[in-house]
Amino acid sequence: MKERTVFDVVIYETAGQLKEATAGILKINRDHVEILDESKLRSSLIDDLVHTVVFGPDSGVRSACCRLIRQVGAAAGAYSASIQPFYEAMGRKEIGGFTVPAINIRTLTYDTAQAILRAAMRGGVGPVIFEIARSEIDYTLQRPAEYASAVIAAAVKVGYKGPLFIQGDHFQLNAKRFAQDSEKETKAVKDLIWEALDAGFYNIDIDSSTLVDLSQPTIKDQQRLNFTLAAELTTMIRDLEPEGITVSVGGEIGEVGGKNSTVEELRAFMDGYLEELEKNGEDLKGISKISVQTGTTHGGVPLPDGTVAKVKIDFDTLEKLSEVARVEYGLSGAVQHGASTLPNEAFDQFPARGTAEVHLATGFQNMIYESKAFPPELQEKIYRLLKEKHADEKKASDTEEQFIYKTRKKGLGPFKKELWQLPQDRMQTIMGELEGQFAFLFTKLNVNGTNELLKKYVTPVDVPLESPAELA
Repeated sequence: MKERTVFDVVIYETAGQLKEATAGILKINRDHVEILDESKLRSSLIDDLVHTVVFGPDSGVRSACCRLIRQVGAAAGAYSASIQPFYEAMGRKEIGGFTVPAINIRTLTYDTAQAILRAAMRGGVGPVIFEIARSEIDYTLQRPAEYASAVIAAAVKVGYKGPLFIQGDHFQLNAKRFAQDSEKETKAVKDLIWEALDAGFYNIDIDSSTLVDLSQPTIKDQQRLNFTLAAELTTMIRDLEPEGITVSVGGEIGEVGGKNSTVEELRAFMDGYLEELEKNGEDLKGISKISVQTGTTHGGVPLPDGTVAKVKIDFDTLEKLSEVARVEYGLSGAVQHGASTLPNEAFDQFPARGTAEVHLATGFQNMIYESKAFPPELQEKIYRLLKEKHADEKKASDTEEQFIYKTRKKGLGPFKKELWQLPQDRMQTIMGELEGQFAFLFTKLNVNGTNELLKKYVTPVDVPLESPAELA
């Protein structure tokens, strides 16, 4: 299949252009799509559709392309799914010995998702989660529909067939905003959940751990706001989830970067959460996993020279929390956040200690920025913007290298177009480096060869999605 450069792509400005472009390649029915020419779809049309979603000038055409990409994905065998049944099997100890990688893609989402899927297909990997956090949605300028479209389009592009686990990571209640106006902040998270579910996010991590109050006299009182809001948001998700799909919901007991979690906190949260859930409705499915704190910090801790300090994870605590979560509550286990900047030799500890899921983000962003193929002139433009726009975030004790390291994630959104239009040779080099790291991590996390196992538990669910009226 001939590779086109990003400069060859077509951005559709009208529904008429979009309809004309799909003629002979897709047959668009009222509620589904048939693929007539897979070669043309993968060689050019899918590129044009996803670039229109991201950069198109007309919101109606962008929305039409989002829906079309989801329908094309389903027709090609790549469908958005919930990992719930797989995690339930882990909770019953029917399967195990691996840790599911959850990868936050902050930039170059279409190309990076392709690199992840190529590495996964080569290794026969089953479960891989594609995720984006509430904060990342804002500073990377990727709304849920755009993010899901890029991931599904990537699957079509590389010929991947199977479930795509797209996840809302850290759908978090901000403690400061919650203290100022609890209803407004809760509504903001509920609105985001609604938007994400509508876009095909069938995995949602609720993070109300920011509301844990360690000044309270008992552990249950410390966790009360956390488990009450988690139950309320879970109930909302159960009301909204599509028929036939049980959205995988995650909870969290310890804010990443804070004190390490304990078994007592896990029990206090779970017992309170299940009590609240029962009040909200009989037989409501609860969370499938629990995020804990065992010594990491999101993004790592930058040293004065800009390198990252080595972090020591308390793997004994992580193992104990995972076991209690499975044995006492039927969860898949504990989830480790902030792990991508750990030394490579640490990763095989996660499956060895029964960790259900590990979240990986900043390390891949670092690889992109620090690649020899990353254009130095673009890097300079991004860093200059950070110094101008985010100068107030620089602490008096920060060196310039520390400031840049901590803020450069905020340069990805404003320069999204320049990043997506990197010269093809540079893009291929960067993606090759990322693909190699993904393959390495899949090996370390012991998910190679789990594809057949995944098929046993996760099967396609037809979620009705009406075709754009102007195309059907």
